[in-house]
Amino acid sequence: MTDSAAQPQYLQLARVLKPHGIRGDLRIQVVTSFPERMIHLEKVFVGPAPESYRASRVGLKAYRVTKSHHDKNDQWLIHLRGVDTREAADALRDMHLFVALEDAVPLEADEYYMFQLMGLDVYNAADKQLLGKLVDVLETGANDVFIVRGELYGEVLLPFIEGAIESVDLAAGKIVMHLPDGLLPDSGDTDEPDADAADEP
Repeated sequence: MTDSAAQPQYLQLARVLKPHGIRGDLRIQVVTSFPERMIHLEKVFVGPAPESYRASRVGLKAYRVTKSHHDKNDQWLIHLRGVDTREAADALRDMHLFVALEDAVPLEADEYYMFQLMGLDVYNAADKQLLGKLVDVLETGANDVFIVRGELYGEVLLPFIEGAIESVDLAAGKIVMHLPDGLLPDSGDTDEPDADAADEP
């Protein structure tokens, strides 16, 4: 089951790529699933990358957003009050932007924040076998990959693609996932030589 005490106070929104222009504007790469919220963004917290999806506030500084607009792909241009020179903007390079959890976009009934899924037991939908716990998420660009660690298979990488999750039960601490064919080792494999091989001279 999830631990409510581990719930983060802030959710990661974007990463600062570099300054833009000479008046303190920032080019950022948005990592939120709701980029449309950037248009109405009023306040962000800036700080180093979180250690995990469960990370709580550590050394974050609040800024008012005075302007924000989409530039290209997953990149936006924003201006933070008090960051008015290229030098000040450059000091925020590689920092991360966060929003307070209470200001986050409300989710639909079948949607979850990533921090809610971390640490849950992951089961194979085909045979209901426990694969292990979700310990991390790898961002590949094309799609996220769940890193699941357990006793049976060790560390398993599960692609988080459309339709991959059959169900999530936060109260029970359980995720059931559909896995691509051939992803897991064949449970019937053994180290014993087959009969044909044993008959060869």
